[in-house]
Amino acid sequence: MRQITPRKIKNRIKTAFSSTSSPPVPVEPGAAGLYILDDYVTSLPSAQNAIDLFKGQWSSDFPAEAGVKAGQLGLFADPRMEWGGEMIGGFQDLDVLELGPLEAGHTYMLQKGGARSILALEANSRAYLKCLIAKEILELNRARFRLGDFLEYLRSSEDKYDLCVANGVLYHMREPAELIYLISKTSDKAIIWTHYFDDEVVKSDPGKARYFTEVKNHSFQGFDYVTNKYNYLEALESGGFCGGTAPFSRWMYRQDILACLKNFGFNKVDINFDDPQTRSGPSFCVVASK
Repeated sequence: MRQITPRKIKNRIKTAFSSTSSPPVPVEPGAAGLYILDDYVTSLPSAQNAIDLFKGQWSSDFPAEAGVKAGQLGLFADPRMEWGGEMIGGFQDLDVLELGPLEAGHTYMLQKGGARSILALEANSRAYLKCLIAKEILELNRARFRLGDFLEYLRSSEDKYDLCVANGVLYHMREPAELIYLISKTSDKAIIWTHYFDDEVVKSDPGKARYFTEVKNHSFQGFDYVTNKYNYLEALESGGFCGGTAPFSRWMYRQDILACLKNFGFNKVDINFDDPQTRSGPSFCVVASK
């Protein structure tokens, strides 16, 4: 073994910082709106410091045990997930695929309910980082978060799961029947909360009607259905945006969603939280089983 002497170390350091090396480029205050020391946190380390990396952009109100202030929605104690768990006999020892975890609220409920493993796939890079923050704060040690398009994963994967959780994602698809089909390939049970299109509700509310611009006939794997194009409009300018990967999506009719589930093998479909008057549009939660 060659001996590394102090002289050799000194020479290596000298070479590393010689004139032929590229020195770090200093960042001047105000240069391109960046001053690197602004990214440092000098207060006492805390979970709130991590939350404040996205201050004003959180949707969810964290559980009391976290001791932080984030958003306002009760997604960490969501009655839709509680009901879904009751309908399938609980989450204990299940391997779960979660599509679009947003801020890990439902992931937290799955782990708390005893799920053996959770693979959560998130395409929104901001939401993904929020999930990592939530994972650290709440010690979600049975959850894995992956950044990327869950459609691409479902199209290419042959993995099977005991349960697929797809809350708040179906109405962000451009070919929503494909997502239902892909879910049916990966799991025999699914919890799905989604908005759906209703002609009368939208026509009676100009605030909702402005988002919809086109009716389209679809046919996927032999299943025929109709969608209405939904445009995100000014929501795309918000740092808290949590929609799909394109400037628009397509909403299915309620009856088409139910027919599509049955078409792709979900013979038992239970419905709850069916509300045509929710702020962003009619919505319902279904538990689908084969």
